[in-house]
Amino acid sequence: MAGASGTVPAVAPSDVFDELEWRGMVAQVTHPDLGRRLGREPLTFYVGFDATADSLHVGSLLPLMVTARLQRAGHRPIVLLGGGTTLVGDPSGKDAERPVISPEEVGRNAAGIRAQVERVVGADVELVDNAEWLGRLTLTDFLRDVGGHFRVNDMIAKESVRARLERDQGISYKEFSYMLLQAYDFLELCRVRGCRLQVGGSDQWGNITAGIDLIRRSGEGEAFGLTFPLVTRADGAKFGKSEGGNVWLDPARTSPYEFFQFWLRVGDADAGRYLRLFTWLDRARIEELEAAQAEHPERREAQRELARQVTAAVHGPAAAEAAEQAAAALFGGELGGLDEPTLLEVFSEAPATSRSLSDLDGGGLGLAELLVEAGLVASKSAARTAVGQGGVYVNNRREADVERRLVPSDLLVGSYLVLRRGKRSYHLVRFVRGVET
Repeated sequence: MAGASGTVPAVAPSDVFDELEWRGMVAQVTHPDLGRRLGREPLTFYVGFDATADSLHVGSLLPLMVTARLQRAGHRPIVLLGGGTTLVGDPSGKDAERPVISPEEVGRNAAGIRAQVERVVGADVELVDNAEWLGRLTLTDFLRDVGGHFRVNDMIAKESVRARLERDQGISYKEFSYMLLQAYDFLELCRVRGCRLQVGGSDQWGNITAGIDLIRRSGEGEAFGLTFPLVTRADGAKFGKSEGGNVWLDPARTSPYEFFQFWLRVGDADAGRYLRLFTWLDRARIEELEAAQAEHPERREAQRELARQVTAAVHGPAAAEAAEQAAAALFGGELGGLDEPTLLEVFSEAPATSRSLSDLDGGGLGLAELLVEAGLVASKSAARTAVGQGGVYVNNRREADVERRLVPSDLLVGSYLVLRRGKRSYHLVRFVRGVET
């Protein structure tokens, strides 16, 4: 996962576990000496994502970051796409059974996720789909070779099951069997690809330990587990939600501008922690940003660097630069470089009107007239006063001449004018061909 500069620092194997702990990326380990093992020998490890949507969301960034950090310390990552387990549904952290989706939809979702994983972790990561082996597993084989190693009372004690039962919500046999399928995934990867470590969120602890038990009981030796904490906001609210719902990694679902804005709006209490979790910035730079945040919180330096780094990693440096430029537009920044979708997104909450493009013919359209029509001033006399006081802007450029005539060359992307009075009163005027709409 490259930072805004496009470079990713390597981590010495002996330091990687300490680095993960400093960044807050370790919740539990199954073996107290796992850190020493990670520093002593390369391990093949895996992390899994069920294909419940055609895009990952920001909640998936932490497992991707842990994967990338372990990979850069010399360990071999496998990213498992749950083409098979998605058809069953993981009950972990859920109050109700997941909706059933078709195998065709699962396949499309897996393809979308694959591209995002390669973007964030790297094209050289190995991706596998558990539909490859679960699809050919018969029920009788599964019950004999997997189910025979587990006791129902132990499975009920697992957090993902116990929580549902304690709330009297019940759990279907399908979901109850999910942990056995995930355990079988670990066993299959251990046997075929030499995988000895599974990493996942803390809500996956029961599933991970079930896989470790199955590997041991099947005579395949020792395996390990590492979980990272589920990310929340400082106020306890769920991380990764915006007013529109999930914040997705797919730019078609969440635009780079909106993605950048999500990170820019992070609260002061969360900024330092998120810099540790989601960026490649080193300790010195993060602590520098935290100090600046404490001294001048109004400048939001930590949030700006966070937004810049994560957007560049997910969408590329060019998209991050464009998103930052768009974000600056609301604070008087340059508008000329914005494309039409971004311009409309930036000013989506501003009042807007439409006029005919022909209104700009001839000598153009008077600025004072347009300011009155937009409701930014009450009269042409008030427009004259506002311009004289230096408080009127066209496309974020201060206007000094109230007699100014606006012509087609003033339009942004050939169709728009952004009028502003003062610091925050915006109005978007769209010029369309034909009659006024």
